[in-house]
Amino acid sequence: MHESSPELFENEIEKNRKECSMTTMRTTSPELESILYKPISVLDHGFIRVVDYMGTDSSIVQAARVSYGAGTKKVQEDRGLISYLMRHGHTTPFEMCEIKLHIKLPIFVARHWVRHRTASINEYSARYSVLSNEFYIPEIEQLTKQSEMNKQGKSSEKIAFAEEVKKILSESSTNAYEKYLYMLNNLQLTRELARTVLPVNVYTEMYWKIDLHNLMHFLRLRADSHAQYEIRCYANVILEILKKWLPFTYEAFVNYRQRTVTLSQECTNLIKRIIKGEKISQEKSGLSKGEWQEFSSIFGIGSEE
Repeated sequence: MHESSPELFENEIEKNRKECSMTTMRTTSPELESILYKPISVLDHGFIRVVDYMGTDSSIVQAARVSYGAGTKKVQEDRGLISYLMRHGHTTPFEMCEIKLHIKLPIFVARHWVRHRTASINEYSARYSVLSNEFYIPEIEQLTKQSEMNKQGKSSEKIAFAEEVKKILSESSTNAYEKYLYMLNNLQLTRELARTVLPVNVYTEMYWKIDLHNLMHFLRLRADSHAQYEIRCYANVILEILKKWLPFTYEAFVNYRQRTVTLSQECTNLIKRIIKGEKISQEKSGLSKGEWQEFSSIFGIGSEE
């Protein structure tokens, strides 16, 4: 894998501009066009860049309005319609927009990423090419203890030997890469097996194409505070890309999807009881301890004295 450089990207941008023989008649997003092909840095060696896209906010509105044939008259009507679609879960119009990203990321982050199966992916192949000597090494502040509450997450408590851990990660990555090259060059081992010595913090690259509806599902999960820090960094960059690309949709997504909570009927009834002035404790709520903890933390409700 070649190491990506600004010059390489600039050459690609210039090549694509020269190959563009006519002004497009498609709807475009000026804000997104301004960052097209340009890499946005993520983590220590990673990046995201927009390679292509289809549609704008007006494409969503057009798809929604075709059901009854009414034309759009005002920008404010577009914003209102998109909010309505998001609020009521009418997802099909959002599937009319797509985006294709070029992403450079550690392999363990890619393994999280591909859990979202509603996308088209083509990843760099270490069977055909040699991987570059680039490994993700976490910053000191990310080296914390395992959470006692969350079995798959970390706590905020720093470990005592963070510098030693970082040194071990760096040295083991370097050693693994040296063994990788040694097996390739000196022992003449095939690339598809030599790669097995490399750890999951080695960087890979992939092209990822997804429609807007499924992209927002990805962002709701991965731009959330419960997601692992590393994939959350990538999701936050994509969230900013969404803001440039589809400002009305971004606004509706934040209001009705990202910063919202789903309540059970039981929790809804509890809120009604609280509004009426009833003092509620976990024992009176009918919720389990875990459900009560979530409910009370969201709404700032304490137990009855």
